[in-house]
Amino acid sequence: MRVAWSAVLIIGLLLSTMLSGCIDNTEENTIKVSGAWALYPMVVKWGEEYQKIHPGVRIDLSAGGAGKGMADVLGGMVDLGMVSREIYPVEIEKGAFWVAVTKDAVVATVNENNPALEELMSKGIKKQTLIDLWITGNKATWGEVIGADITDEINVYTRSDACGAAQTWAKFLGDHHQEDLRGVAVYGDPGLAEAVRQDSLGIGYNNLNFAYDAKTGEPVAGIRVLPIDLNRNGFIDDDENFYGAKFELMEAIATGAYPSPPARDLNLVTKGTPTGLTKEFIAWCLTDGQKYVTETGYVPLPEEKLEEERKKIE
Repeated sequence: MRVAWSAVLIIGLLLSTMLSGCIDNTEENTIKVSGAWALYPMVVKWGEEYQKIHPGVRIDLSAGGAGKGMADVLGGMVDLGMVSREIYPVEIEKGAFWVAVTKDAVVATVNENNPALEELMSKGIKKQTLIDLWITGNKATWGEVIGADITDEINVYTRSDACGAAQTWAKFLGDHHQEDLRGVAVYGDPGLAEAVRQDSLGIGYNNLNFAYDAKTGEPVAGIRVLPIDLNRNGFIDDDENFYGAKFELMEAIATGAYPSPPARDLNLVTKGTPTGLTKEFIAWCLTDGQKYVTETGYVPLPEEKLEEERKKIE
């Protein structure tokens, strides 16, 4: 009996050691990523393609906003944070190291059944009106925006989670911060798009890939992307009319016709200079991974910018 129990104990210890080794190996070959909704679809695609050529690597990915991505990476919870805004000095002091990997933009959105939709699409909306709605908090009707006898009041939506989209939108509206934005707060890019889709009088803002359908390139069903009257002449000129399909707006972002902000670089962030598997993945994103950028609905960074980012991790 003693011999039998000794054999069981030895076998148990061997199995424990083997399983422990397997667990450790899995952890060593996992890249944990969290953060910005803006970058999430791109990193999903990169993760899928990277794992095809590196089947032993696992990409553990979750969204939750740029603020979460930064907090998670600085707190050691993940290897990579997805951050869709500029990196703050206080974050750099805590060790944030960032690499720009692609580009997109934030756009204003309205419901496709908006009572003033036809004139909104031809006249657009002035930046000052956006400031009045989100920053000043002035109540307004859709009729006042287009100069018509429509008394329906505008319902303003914003983001509840700390995110790059809100920070970028606030900066566009006069170098403000997310906490300065007024409106009904909704969680996440999908949540904000859905809030506007459900409200014929609503106005919101979304990252490019949550305002346009990934397959068709058309605006997401139920919402329209609201043109901004950038030159303030009271209507959308031909050189401002690039909102009808995603590829049109992508080109406008690439050429600078759609201004920055709300166009911006998207970043992958590590705590300290990246090493090992994390460094290899970032390097791949900046090289071979770039061939998936346009097809996933993002704007490639200029080659000189990409070269700068590659040198940062050498």
